[in-house]
Amino acid sequence: MAAFSLQTSSSSSSIARLGSQTRFSGADLGPDPKSIGFPSHPRSSLVLPLKLANSKSRSRAMVMAVAVSGNDQTQITEVDISLSPRVNSLKPSKTVAITDQATALVQAGVPVIRLAAGEPDFDTPSVIAEAGINAIREGHTRYTPNAGTLELREAICYKLKEENGISYTPDQIVVSNGAKQSIVQAVLAVCSPGDEVIIPAPFWVSYPEMARLADATPVILPTSISDNFLLDPKLLESKLTEKSRLLILCSPSNPTGSVYPKKLLQEIAQIVARHPRLLVISDEIYEHIIYRPATHTSFASLPGMWERTLTVNGFSKAFAMTGWRLGYLAGPRHFVAACGKIQSQFTSGASSISQKAGVAALGLGYAGGEAVSIMVKAFRERRDFLVKSFGELSGVKISEPKGAFYLFIDVSSYYGTEAEGFGKIENSESLCRYLLDNGQVALVPGDAFGDDTCIRISYAASLTTLQAAVERIKKALIALK
Repeated sequence: MAAFSLQTSSSSSSIARLGSQTRFSGADLGPDPKSIGFPSHPRSSLVLPLKLANSKSRSRAMVMAVAVSGNDQTQITEVDISLSPRVNSLKPSKTVAITDQATALVQAGVPVIRLAAGEPDFDTPSVIAEAGINAIREGHTRYTPNAGTLELREAICYKLKEENGISYTPDQIVVSNGAKQSIVQAVLAVCSPGDEVIIPAPFWVSYPEMARLADATPVILPTSISDNFLLDPKLLESKLTEKSRLLILCSPSNPTGSVYPKKLLQEIAQIVARHPRLLVISDEIYEHIIYRPATHTSFASLPGMWERTLTVNGFSKAFAMTGWRLGYLAGPRHFVAACGKIQSQFTSGASSISQKAGVAALGLGYAGGEAVSIMVKAFRERRDFLVKSFGELSGVKISEPKGAFYLFIDVSSYYGTEAEGFGKIENSESLCRYLLDNGQVALVPGDAFGDDTCIRISYAASLTTLQAAVERIKKALIALK
C-alpha cells in the first residue's frame, strides 16, 4: 500500500503520498514533534489529535483516525482516546525514568555511571540459579496454585517463624510477582475511596501512587535528617483520623537506609492499637541488608500487631533476584484471601521456575547464610566509603544508613547557585540533571521520594565504580561553590 504524511494544524490537515513508510509530524502530536516512522501494512489505522470535547461525565480527548485500505480508499472517523481518571492521577516512577534514560545514554556511547536503580550488582547465588535451571529441566514449567506452591509457602512460614518470630500457616501467605505486586494488592484489598494512607517521607516512590490507584488519599508525614528520617510518634498521632486506614512502614528504608529501633516501633504500635480501623503494611524487603549493631524487628511481632499487620517481603534485594520477580505477603487469613482474589483476576500465580529458586534461597540458612553475608559485607564497605567521601564536602548533610544500599544526602546548600553552561540549580531535580549532564552520573532527585532537599545515591555498584562516581560528583559540586 501507499503511505501518507499527515500535517495537522488548528484549521486544516493535508495528506500526501510518500512511498513505503508512514510518517507523522506536526505540533498537535504531543511534546515531541519529531517524525516517527511506522512500517507499511496491508491495512493501517493512523490517528491524529483532533480536539477536546465535553461530555456529561468528563472531557474527552478525541482523535481523527484515518483508515487506509488496500485499494487506497480512506475513511475518517473520530475515536475517544481519553484515559481513566484513576490512571491520569498517577505519576510515572522517576527512578525507572532516570534509569532508562541513563541506560539509553550508555547504549549511545556516553560513559554514564548509573547509580539510580535499586538493584544489587551481584549475580544471583549459584545454588539459587541452579534450582531455577533444574526446575526447567525437570518440567516444573506449568501454572502453580494462585497463592504459590505449597512447598514455597511452607518454607516462607518456617522463615518467618525462625527469623522474625511471627507464626503463619500456608493459607496466610500469598506469593506474587515481586513485593511491589504484594503491596499494591494489599492497598487495593483494604482501602475504600476516601480512605487515608499514612506514609512517612522520604518514601519509596510507589507508595503514594498505590494509594491513588485505590482511590485513597496519601497523607505524607515529613521526617528530619537530624532524626535519621524516622517517624515521630507524636506527629503520627496528631494526623490520624477516622479516615486513616493504612500506615506504611519500610525498615530498612528505601531511600534513606534508616532502620526503626524496636523501642520506636513499640511506641508506634501503641498508637496504632488505639485506632480500630488502622492497619499496617510492613515493607521488610531489605531486612537482611542491615549493618550491625542495627537489628531488624518485624512489626507483626509486637504485642497486638499481628492481627492488623500485612508483612511484605521478597527475594529481589537480599538474594540478588530482581529479575526473578518473586515476593510475598503474610497476614491474617481474611486480608490475605482478599489479596489472593485480586491476584487471581490479575496475574494469577508467580513463575513456577522462580518459586523453585525461592525455595532454594530460603534453604541457604538463617538470614540467607554466607551468600547473603558476603554481599552485605561489600555493601557496608561501600557505604563507609561514601559516608567518608561526602562527609568531606562542605554543605552536605548525611544520615548514616543502617541498612539497604542507599545514601540519601542533603545537598540543598547548592540550590540557588548558577552552573556555567547549564543555568540555575533550583532543586533536587535540576541538580541531578546537572550531575548527569556535567558529571555523567545518574542519581535520583529527592523530590521523587517526598524530600526535595536530598538526592539518592544507590551504592549497589562496585567500589571502583563508586570511587569514579564520587570524583565526578565532587568535581561538579565544587564547580558550583
